[in-house]
Order: sequence, then structure tokens, then C-alpha cells
Amino acid sequence: MSDLYDRHRNVLPDWLALYYEDPLELTHGEGRYVWDADGNRYLDFFGGILTTMTAHALPEVTKAVSEQAGRILHSSTLYLNRSMVELAERIAQLSGIPNPRVFFTTSGTEANDTALLLATTYRRSNTILAMRNSYHGRSFSAVGITGNRSWSPTSLSPLQTLYVHGGVRTRGPFAELSDPEFIAACVADLRDLLGHARPPAALIAEPIQGVGGFTSPPDGLYAAFRQVLQEQGILWIADEVQTGWGRTGEHFWGWQAHGQSGPPDMLTFAKGIGNGASVGGVVARAEIMNCLDANSISTFGGTQITMAAGLANLNYLLEHDLQGNARRVGGLLIERLRGVAAQLPGVREVRGRGLMIGVELVRPGTDEADPRAASAVLEAAREGGLLIGKGGGHNTSALRIAPPLSLTVAEAEEGATILERALRSTF
Repeated sequence: MSDLYDRHRNVLPDWLALYYEDPLELTHGEGRYVWDADGNRYLDFFGGILTTMTAHALPEVTKAVSEQAGRILHSSTLYLNRSMVELAERIAQLSGIPNPRVFFTTSGTEANDTALLLATTYRRSNTILAMRNSYHGRSFSAVGITGNRSWSPTSLSPLQTLYVHGGVRTRGPFAELSDPEFIAACVADLRDLLGHARPPAALIAEPIQGVGGFTSPPDGLYAAFRQVLQEQGILWIADEVQTGWGRTGEHFWGWQAHGQSGPPDMLTFAKGIGNGASVGGVVARAEIMNCLDANSISTFGGTQITMAAGLANLNYLLEHDLQGNARRVGGLLIERLRGVAAQLPGVREVRGRGLMIGVELVRPGTDEADPRAASAVLEAAREGGLLIGKGGGHNTSALRIAPPLSLTVAEAEEGATILERALRSTF
């Protein structure tokens, strides 16, 4: 592995992050397990950063991709594409957005980039509201609306971004308030902010902040925000790149926990829908999607092979009620981990929904983030045969747990046992 690592360092950027002191090469997977180049097997609780949504080497997806590869891989959006139309029809119907149109991209970053283009064009404003601790991608515009310093390498941006309170429930100036008081305080902050700003184009928000450590506000916050936004015609973009497709268990989309004031004007998606294939996209009301007055295509958005993967994956997800499985198995896993956390002074909080779980670590006896401990647990979990992620807005001190949605109860218990040992060995 050292030879491959040396070659990686010689030709790839220094800022291209790798997990583990001894970086890992994964060679194949099956179900919820993956194997490395040395033949070691791991239970995968991170799924390629939430991309492997259903299972590794899912036969239905493998078959669809293989058959499509034998016909044609790609033709671009300059030609009619039956599978792209079919997947767009399914997503439009599932989105909850009235009179929707769907545009496919290759990633969540590009999806958010497209949503920003649409919002700023439609509203004739380059001012964007975003959440503190947010992450929306790696492009120039997406970095410009990312409220997490660890993932924001430049302050330069084509946008004027104003950051709003509310994405993190248990930290910040409103943390000690009750849920209704927290929502009221965040709404008051939003109103005050709007009183000092040029009319923004949109608010973009992750219903659960992914890279931010799987943090979220109380249910209904974005519904309350939406009432304020609608007074000025400001759009609401729900970034569902990590929360979509039933991962939270309780809802198919994260925005539905905040749907009392209606659906968002746009939602962006990616990651899990392709089960590893490069699929992203935007759903928007037709008047917003159609507001561009210049030609546009997508060379690689919506290719035949990625659409075949997306269709097969979505069909499997719905036919096997993986949202329900995420709710049931995820609920058991969260309670299991909370039981462990109650015995460890270095675990500040176990949070999340369904199979989207965050474990925030702190220095025992304090409220200070402990990134050293997070790295140590990551390493110890790998040694025990479990792959997890990490993130968080406070020095990357949250463990991120997001297995494929087909996770079984036995696998959840196996992973929890390994993680418990890793936590106990660290604290």
C-alpha cells in the first residue's frame, strides 16, 4: 500500500484528503461489506460518503448498468434519452414540488451550482442566505455559500452570502432555549438580517447538515423561515444531497420535517440515487427552471448508463421499503449508541434520524471539541473491521454513521459493538 500511497502523493493534490494513517484501498464490496487490497473485510458504515445507498454490488443495479453498457454509454442531452425521461418522471412525482421540472448533473456540487444559477437569475439578485455550519460542495459558488470553515478554502465568491442561525440545535447563542423558543429566536434573527440586506435570491439549507456532523434544527424551523421568505418572494432551496431518498427514515425528503408551509421551490439531490454512479440534479418549479434565456446542455448529466443505474436503484429502494428499514434499524442503532454514550464522558451527543447518525466527541469534563479523539476512534473502528466517517463544524469532532439503507439488525449490532469498543479504547 505504501507504493500506491507514494504514487498518490506524487501526482494528486496535497489537499485531497485521505482517511487513516495507513490509507486504505478498497477493491470490492458486497451488500454492506467491503474488502481492501490486503483481503481484510470491513462493515461499511459510511457508504462512500453516503453514495452507496442500497448495497454494494447490488445485482439489480449491476445488471442494469451492464446491459446498458452493452448498448450505448452516452449521447449527451442533445438527443432524446428514454431512461433520463423515465427517471425524471419518477423524481418529479416523488419531489412534492408542484409543476416540477428536473435537470440532471453529475454531482451534488453541480446540482447546487445549478440551483444557485436558477435562483439568482430568477430573482435578479446575487445575495444568498445560507446556514452556519453548512456545506454545499466544492465549486467556486458552492464554496462561497459554505458556512463550515474547514471546507471553505477562499473568501472570494461571485455571491454575497449572509449566514443565518438555526442549523445546529445544541450549540450557539440559542442552544439553551426550548424548541419553540429556539425557532422563534432564529426567525427573529432572520427578520433582523433581512432588514439590513438587499433582497436575497434564496435560502439554501440542508435539512440535516451532512459534513457539519449530522446536526439539525427542531422540526418546523424551515417552515417558519418559509413564511418569512414568502413575504419577500425569496426562494427556498432544500439541499437533499445527503438527506434524500428516505435515509432519515421518518421522511422521504428531509424538507418534509419542515413542510407545514409547503414544499421548497427547489430541491437538489445526488449521492445515493446513483448508488455510486455519478448522478445529481435539481427539481424546481417550471417557472424557475425555465427562467434561463441562453442555451444550455449537459454533456455528462443524465447519461444512459447513469440513468440506468439510478432507475434500477430507485426501483429497488421503493420496492423493498428501504425508508422503512432505515427508520426501524436506524432507530435501534441510535438507541444502542445512546446507551453506550451515557457511560462515556467524552461523548457529548448522539444525534440523527434513521441511518444518518452523528456522535459528537469532546474532551471529558468540557464542551470543547476533541478532533484527536475522533481520529483515534476512526482508526480503532477500522482495526475492529468497521468503516465510519467524521465531520463537524467544531474541529471535525463528530463521527458520521451512514450505512447502506438495507442494513440488517444483526449488522447494526455488529457495527455498534465494534464502535463501542473503539470508543471505550479512546476514553
